[in-house]
Amino acid sequence: MLPLIVFAVGLAVYNYKQDRSDATRRVLETVRSMRLVLDSEVQRMTGGLQVLALTNSLRNGDFQNFRRISLGFLDQYGKGGLVLISDRKGRLLFSSTTEDTASLPPRGNLEIIEKVFATKSPQYSDLFTGAINRRQVLTVEVPVLRDGEVIYDLCFSPPLGIFQELVEKQRPDRLWTVSLLDTKGFVFARAPNPSETFGKQASGALYDAMSRTPEAALSTVSLDGVALSSAFTRSQLTGWTIVAGVAESSLIAPLWRNIAITSLIGGILLLVGLTFAVRMATTIARGEMLHNLLIEELNHRVKNTLALMQAIAVQTFRSASRDERTKFEGRLGALAEAHNLLSQEKWAGSELQDVIARALQPFLLNGPDRIRMAGPSVPLSPRLAVVLTMIVHEIATNAAKYGALSNETGRVTLDWEVITEAPKPRLRLIWTEIGGPPVTAPVQRGFGSRLIERSARDQLGGEATVDFLPRGVVCTVTCTLDEAQ
Repeated sequence: MLPLIVFAVGLAVYNYKQDRSDATRRVLETVRSMRLVLDSEVQRMTGGLQVLALTNSLRNGDFQNFRRISLGFLDQYGKGGLVLISDRKGRLLFSSTTEDTASLPPRGNLEIIEKVFATKSPQYSDLFTGAINRRQVLTVEVPVLRDGEVIYDLCFSPPLGIFQELVEKQRPDRLWTVSLLDTKGFVFARAPNPSETFGKQASGALYDAMSRTPEAALSTVSLDGVALSSAFTRSQLTGWTIVAGVAESSLIAPLWRNIAITSLIGGILLLVGLTFAVRMATTIARGEMLHNLLIEELNHRVKNTLALMQAIAVQTFRSASRDERTKFEGRLGALAEAHNLLSQEKWAGSELQDVIARALQPFLLNGPDRIRMAGPSVPLSPRLAVVLTMIVHEIATNAAKYGALSNETGRVTLDWEVITEAPKPRLRLIWTEIGGPPVTAPVQRGFGSRLIERSARDQLGGEATVDFLPRGVVCTVTCTLDEAQ
């Protein structure tokens, strides 16, 4: 019996080491997944601000009219959000909290304002004390351009509860500790104990590792004094770091439990013999197989997403101009919105109207009644939802820059129908613009036009046509609906 028990204990120790290795991989995969979710949320904020920066009322200094638009933007985020506009010296020209900007103090964190004017690109701050509410805040800041030059800094201070809610949703269970840190290692969202740890700097071992590498797995001690098996990864978009860890005690407890159980049933194992051992091994193998399948499915989803992001980046940044970088950020934001919608539906597909509404959300802030949508209920597969999101985003972006959404009077009608006479059902969308600036056909097609045409042809099995009519642009997209729909 003793040799059998020793063998069983050795097997339990081996399984513990395997489980610990699996736990380390799981923690690292969790922080990577959270990084994608965090970047998606921040990109959505950035995209909305960039749409605000394109409004004529803001670029022309009509802050009274811009106030209505900015309040519509803030409604998405609930109470506690703040929109500010300042010049290069930090003088406040607009605040969503009051019309009396003369009584407001100068902007805090002048360094980030200088970066916005110098780089002409969005910037993301660390925690700092806001000049208006005297509380710790984070900001997302984008430039307002006129004739290629930065004229204002457009600043959005989101409610920090958004990030706390993100942490709570992404936290796997109560044995995990999950934190969001700024570039200097200060906590701005955490579970558990968010109020006790807010604004504190990461513990020594973790902070040292963060200063050396953007991603790693290691053993740490949390701010609560709990030993953790941890991992972290840094966002390339914001520079913020996502940290997650599972309590070491939760990994060790199963080892002692397994050893105790093994010792207790050692005599029974001796009597039952090889048959019971084989059946146990089969059960363990099935559990390992299921675990591996789940991990492979997660990797498959992430790899598909990253491959699509990489393809867009290669095409967009080939000439490396600033305008193209802005376009890429918008496209990436549209892609993230499509994935958010599909994630809510557990990747079972989504409704066409929901997909279109998500894609057009930033463009509705300046006048929800300027875009009319009409059509039947059409369920879409995840593949169609992602591709149609990108196409609708490109069409709307062109309208916001050059077409009916670039002035105060233009309107857009988006109709769709399902054609059932064909061997396979086909979807037809018609984007019609009226009231915009005079229409002239472009001398050459840009990447956006090629993206629309190639996506419709190669990924949807259909086609896209653009007609530059005197009254406005008409874009027609047809595609074959998946048979599963």
